[in-house]
Amino acid sequence: MPNKSSSLATLEAACVKLAEETGLEFLDLELVKEPSGRCLRIYMDKEGGINIDDIEAFHKRVRPLTDDIDYDYMEVSSPGADRPLKNPRDFEKALGTEVEVKLFAPVDGIKQLTGILSAYDENSVEIDCAGTVRSFELKKVALIRPFIDVDKELENSPE
Repeated sequence: MPNKSSSLATLEAACVKLAEETGLEFLDLELVKEPSGRCLRIYMDKEGGINIDDIEAFHKRVRPLTDDIDYDYMEVSSPGADRPLKNPRDFEKALGTEVEVKLFAPVDGIKQLTGILSAYDENSVEIDCAGTVRSFELKKVALIRPFIDVDKELENSPE
């Protein structure tokens, strides 16, 4: 039986190719242990947003490619609006937008902050917090994701 990491890498490459063929964007996959069993989760998106028909069609096409992976159930889903930034493409899309940053340990007494993502590279991010630009090494960042102001979203939503 192939080892787990090579099987996941092979599946990831297949997902990227399949996504390109179907006009979708592959974002991530994970194999996680949950109370209900081992879940193989694949995150997809597309310009303008992914819908249930896209997810169902992708699920049907990717299912036969998962035979070498030991899992109990599979989910194909949208990453959600507050999906953590993980790769250069994510950071590029988020430049100039408000993000939430959580650090592993406090830096200058701060462990969590929000601000505008003003710059990034493979080692660090810069966050503009009301005119004060703070720089953090990525290895010290536990989580960085888009900041969703729920109250503002509710004010702007049609009833």
